[in-house]
Amino acid sequence: MPFDVIPAIDLRGGRVVRLLQGDFARETAYADDPVAVAKEWDRRGARWIHVVDLDGAKEGRPRHLELVGQMAAAVRARIQLGGGLRATEDIARAFDQGVARVVLATAAIREPKFLQAAAVWHPGKVALGIDARQGLVAIEGWQESTGVMATTLAHRFAHLPLAAVIYTDIARDGMLGGPDAAGLAEVAKACGRPVIASGGVSSPEDIRTLRALEPQGVAGVIVGKALYEGALTLEEALRAAEAHAG
Repeated sequence: MPFDVIPAIDLRGGRVVRLLQGDFARETAYADDPVAVAKEWDRRGARWIHVVDLDGAKEGRPRHLELVGQMAAAVRARIQLGGGLRATEDIARAFDQGVARVVLATAAIREPKFLQAAAVWHPGKVALGIDARQGLVAIEGWQESTGVMATTLAHRFAHLPLAAVIYTDIARDGMLGGPDAAGLAEVAKACGRPVIASGGVSSPEDIRTLRALEPQGVAGVIVGKALYEGALTLEEALRAAEAHAG
């Protein structure tokens, strides 16, 4: 898969927000119209848009599928959705709404057989989300630590036809302090699948650092707060990825 720079849209209460280190008490709202935001990222060159249903992640069931469907219908970019997808019917509804790829995280711990079945039923359309704090996987909207190492979880599902593994360093998320390059390389080695980085990216140099890890399996990066705060533009991020590729 080509190296992608993927803007993030986190949904809570129907708005576009960002949480600091996954803390629901530390929320910043950026826009009241997620469809308009998706159209803007699409217009500026995004090939994928990463959407997280934060309410769904917290409650254990999707809360914004209709809204996500409106976003998918409004853009050419493909929608990658995570948050609260813990049942077969939820995944089916997401695909019916035009979602191109679903991200399963909590299910990998709570119901590993469900993740396995979903990956087999929808080869290349299911990504494993690994959200880690100090190397340990967190679930339930990042509210619960599992004691399972991120590399252990990645290796556990390495045999599945997953589209990718999305690795988020929770401690770096929203902090703009740079990505966890070493952790990403370890997860990529453990899973043997394309790994998409998330958390900490704030500059073109961060993009170039991650792009340089492509031979080790890093295939893209999700960017959130840096785009919304103006620390980095999508155009700058795309140029940084393309410049390294050249």
